[in-house]
Amino acid sequence: MKKIMWLISFVSLVGTAIVLQFMPGSVPMHYDVVGNIDRWGSKYENLIFPIIILIMSLFWTLFIGYFDKKAMKTSDEKESAGAKSNAKVLGIVGLCMATMFTVMQGFILYGSYTEAVSGADRQSVDIGKISCILMGMIFIILGNFMTKTRINGTLGVRVSWSMYNDNTWRKSNRFGAIAIMIAGVLTIMTAVIMKSSFGATMIALGYIILASIVTVVYAHKVYNIEIAEGR
Repeated sequence: MKKIMWLISFVSLVGTAIVLQFMPGSVPMHYDVVGNIDRWGSKYENLIFPIIILIMSLFWTLFIGYFDKKAMKTSDEKESAGAKSNAKVLGIVGLCMATMFTVMQGFILYGSYTEAVSGADRQSVDIGKISCILMGMIFIILGNFMTKTRINGTLGVRVSWSMYNDNTWRKSNRFGAIAIMIAGVLTIMTAVIMKSSFGATMIALGYIILASIVTVVYAHKVYNIEIAEGR
C-alpha cells in the first residue's frame, strides 16, 4: 500500500510539472463561493498542492511505520495482530487520500487551463462538487475497513465506552462503519443534486457530524449493556 501511495503522490507532482509547460503564465488560483474567479496567479502555484500530497504521504508512512514496529516488538500475539491490522487500514486510508487529492489536482489543472485560455471569469470545473463526490466515495471505502481495526488510540471509534473491551470496540466500530457509509452515499447524492457545491459541502459535514454523534450514543449504549452484564 505504501509503495502505491507514494507512486500516486509522485504522479501528481510529475504530472503537474509536465502540464505546467503547456499552460499560460497566469491562471485562476481562487474562486468565491458561487464560482467566480477572484484571484489570478502564477501557474507555478499549482505545484503547492502536489507538494502537500507528498507531505501527507510522509505523514501516513510514519504512522504506518509506528504500527509496523509495534507489531514486530511485541511478544503478545493478539497485540501484534492488532497492530498489523491497524497498519493495513492506515495504508488504505493513506492510499485513498493520495488518490483523491491526485484526481482533484487533475481537475484543478484542467479547469485552470481551460479558464486561462478562454479568459473566463467563472470556473469551468466545479472542484467543490467533485471533492464532495470523492469524499463520499472515501467514506464508503473507509467504512468497509473500520471493522478490521483493533482497539487503539488512533483509528476507529475512539471513545472510552467503545474502548472498554473487545466486544464494545467491535460493535461500536461496526455501527460506526455503517453510519459513515450511509453518510458517504448521502454526500454523493447531495453533491449530484445540489447546484451549490458550497452548500453540498456544508451538508456533507453535517452528515459526518450526525454519523459521529449517533455512533458515540450507540457506543455508550453498548458499554452500559456490558457493564450491566458484568463483563
